[in-house]
Amino acid sequence: MSKELKEYTLEEVAKHNKEGDVWVIIDAKVYDLSRFARLHPGGPNVLYAESVAGKDATQAFFGLHRHEVLLRPQYARLQVGTVVGQKERIAAPVPGELSKVPYAEQSWLTQGYFNPYYTEKHRKFQRSVREFFETVVKPESDKCEASGKRISQEVVDKLAEKNIIAMRLGPGKHLQGRTLMDGLVKPEEFDFFYEGIVHAELARVSSRAVIDGLLAGLVIGLPPVLNYGSKELYNEVVDDTFAGKKFVALAITEAFAGSDVGGLQTTAVRDGDHWVITGTKKWITNGTFADYFTTGCKTDDGFTVILIPRGPGVDTSQIKTAYSSVAGTAYVTFDKVRVPVGNTLGPIGKGMSVILSNFNHERWMVCCTAISSQRLVVEECLRWATQRIVFGKPLTNLAVIRAKLAKMISRVEAGQNWLEVITYQMSNMSYAEQADKLAGPIGLLKQYISRSGRETAEDAVQIFGGRGLTTTGMGKFIENFHRTSGFDAILAGAEDVLGDLGVRQALKKMPRNARL
Repeated sequence: MSKELKEYTLEEVAKHNKEGDVWVIIDAKVYDLSRFARLHPGGPNVLYAESVAGKDATQAFFGLHRHEVLLRPQYARLQVGTVVGQKERIAAPVPGELSKVPYAEQSWLTQGYFNPYYTEKHRKFQRSVREFFETVVKPESDKCEASGKRISQEVVDKLAEKNIIAMRLGPGKHLQGRTLMDGLVKPEEFDFFYEGIVHAELARVSSRAVIDGLLAGLVIGLPPVLNYGSKELYNEVVDDTFAGKKFVALAITEAFAGSDVGGLQTTAVRDGDHWVITGTKKWITNGTFADYFTTGCKTDDGFTVILIPRGPGVDTSQIKTAYSSVAGTAYVTFDKVRVPVGNTLGPIGKGMSVILSNFNHERWMVCCTAISSQRLVVEECLRWATQRIVFGKPLTNLAVIRAKLAKMISRVEAGQNWLEVITYQMSNMSYAEQADKLAGPIGLLKQYISRSGRETAEDAVQIFGGRGLTTTGMGKFIENFHRTSGFDAILAGAEDVLGDLGVRQALKKMPRNARL
């Protein structure tokens, strides 16, 4: 049962202003910090200061702490009352609600704005997805980011119940017969804009590592099975993975090759009805806990993709990176692993087309999550710059800060609008058409968004100062983004390689009679 809160006048609160008896007002709420003072992380003297004890300390508090601190049970119980005639202005967030901070939401979610791509049904879907992620995924995300442990099976099961795992692979036959977000959208209605909503909302509640830890390996490793696997292999693998019972990783990259997919050294030698596979893979997302590895191999006929189940001869070890171990980044070794030839994905020797077509969706997904994270950076910076007081005025009073905010906003809005154009093309093209027409544009888009992210990360740190380099407290999100934004520039294809890909594809389509 919650305790009864009394109302106090400003004069009554002001009497509690000395060591051993200190009250403060924060946003119309009265807190008794007398016993807490000696436990205060910043030392008790901060609370005994003339400008704090017995006074309205709202401005001082929000210059040092995030609002979420007041919502924690150990601090919420310190409240003893409210101030007569005052009302709380900063309410606790409601799961699923939209932010009112300018540019914090995509334009189609902002009241009074219009968009040609989204419908009211998309909006209902977005609201439900956000509420689910904020209530179910965010607490797990925060915990696993700190501990480095993989996402709990309980959360994976809840993702599977809503068919979020299946939806992250986009529209297609794999959704047939499934109930999506409790029936909010029918499988035949589901398009890439719905999928983009899932990726964007996931990024709002998850660190870069948790985004990958929440089965990104499956998102990039299962499509070759869906599109190129035999019926038998499909039936063996797909249902269990969408139910969250089995996990998949895409095992392409090697220490020897990096972005040079054609230079891979893992070999698969035919031995009757089996492949015998030997080699190593590095930086494999979700590899530490994957049950299957969609693997690129050299064969006598060229480059072949094979689904390798975890078993004898397969070994994985954790790779420590700049982001949390929750992603399950692994070094994988295959030591004479025997795999049925029926596990081949696509024609033998034609694996390059399998992988290259798969890259488009992976890179588009990275764009969706990256631009959503950058938008959250913009929101954090706008909030901080308006509440942080320096030289007696908000940070926004400084032209240099406004200039940084202008660049951040411009980058995120440009990336968002380009992303929506690409998404519209994807929603109106077949899988083959996407592979033919969009590889270059998606590569250029990913290059732009990943570079924008690092520029925005640098600007954000300058706005937050030392807090932007601190893993906890006011600037914790900025610190994490600054430290991990480089992953978007490397994973799914290094940005310089993708920029070159975009230009080379454009040059192939240059008309021969084009002259100045």
